[in-house]
Amino acid sequence: MDSAAFERLINQLREFTPRTEVILEEVPPPQKLATYAFAFSADVSNGLLGDDEDEIASGRFVLLHEPGGQETWDGEFRCVTFVRADVDVVMQADPLLPEVGWSWFLQSLADNECDIAAPSGTVTRVSSASFGKLSPRHDESEIEIRASWTPLVADPMDLIKHISGWCTLISEVAGLEPIPTGVSALNAQRRR
Repeated sequence: MDSAAFERLINQLREFTPRTEVILEEVPPPQKLATYAFAFSADVSNGLLGDDEDEIASGRFVLLHEPGGQETWDGEFRCVTFVRADVDVVMQADPLLPEVGWSWFLQSLADNECDIAAPSGTVTRVSSASFGKLSPRHDESEIEIRASWTPLVADPMDLIKHISGWCTLISEVAGLEPIPTGVSALNAQRRR
C-alpha cells in the first residue's frame, strides 16, 4: 500500500461513526513506529446533556502500517490501544479484574467479527487515596487496558471492524449498556 492508498483508507476510517456516548477526535499519531500511522482519541460520556454530562472513560486507538510488515507483528498492520475508565471500589478490589479486562478486550473484537493475530497487552488497576488538603476528595480507582494486535484483513476496509471493536471495548469498560443486536443507535456524528 502506497501513501495515496493509505490516505484513501484513512479517509474511510474518518467516516466511522460510533455510538452517541463515544466522541472521537483525530489526533497526531506516533512517529517512527511505522511508515504510515493514524490515530483517534475517544472520550466516553454518561450520555447526559449540559452540566450533567460527565466523562466516564477515555482512550486512544492507533493504526500502524508497514509495507512488508514487521517481524513481531505477523502482518503489515498493527492496532495499538489504551483505554481507561473509573471503576467502583468493589470492582477494583476484585482479584479477577485484570482477567475480566483482558476478556473484555478479546470479546469486543470477536463481537465485531475481527480476525486477529499476535494479541498482547496489560490490564492495570490503579487506586489512589487522598491525604492532607486533598483528603475531602473521594478515593479513586481506575482500570487501564493497553493492548495491541495484528488485524487479519483481506481488504483494508475491514479495518473499520477493528475500530468498531475498539469502540465496543471502551463502551464496555465505561459500563455502558450494550446496544441490542439488530438495533441501530440514533446518533449524529460527534467529533471534536
